[in-house]
Amino acid sequence: MAYNIVSLNELAAQFERLPGIGKKTAQRLSYFILEQPPERAKKFAEALVNAREKIRFCECCQALTDLEKCSICNDDNRDKSVICVVENPKDIMAFERTREYRGLYHVLHGAISPLDGVGPEQLKIKELMSRLADGTVTEVIMATNPTVEGEATASYISRLLKPMGIKISRLAYGIPVGGELEYADEVTLSRALDGRNEI
Repeated sequence: MAYNIVSLNELAAQFERLPGIGKKTAQRLSYFILEQPPERAKKFAEALVNAREKIRFCECCQALTDLEKCSICNDDNRDKSVICVVENPKDIMAFERTREYRGLYHVLHGAISPLDGVGPEQLKIKELMSRLADGTVTEVIMATNPTVEGEATASYISRLLKPMGIKISRLAYGIPVGGELEYADEVTLSRALDGRNEI
């Protein structure tokens, strides 16, 4: 009979379901958990359950939060006249790391992708439109990803916003710092030319 520990196999199988975790890494993580003092393993399990039970969408911007409103929406020092529209909650972290943007956000939770069965009604577009109804917002920055789906989503939302008289801007895309021109694709070069600045 082969050496088999059902509970250990079940733990490894759960780790393996995480993105980027293969069979060997899942086994290593499982053994690591077993090597920890019981209290530490219990805290890990509790943190997992707490996060799943307590984290929800911010009632305002649809970002992840464990409060009714996230810390950004609750911050009186943020510029309430600008909303940056992103596809996913993790995109907010990328902007916040720059320490440059001081406006608000709106998370769509995806992009329009007919091939994947994702239409406008599956995204948080209706919630965005209701936020814009009171006239406080004067600019919406479309910060969807530079993919076919991201561009389609930005275009769709821009068409909805045009009649409202709100300024709509799109992130400039171009050559990354440290990148070489010979490796840039045509779309990136084209965007870089369109978004060029005077020096």
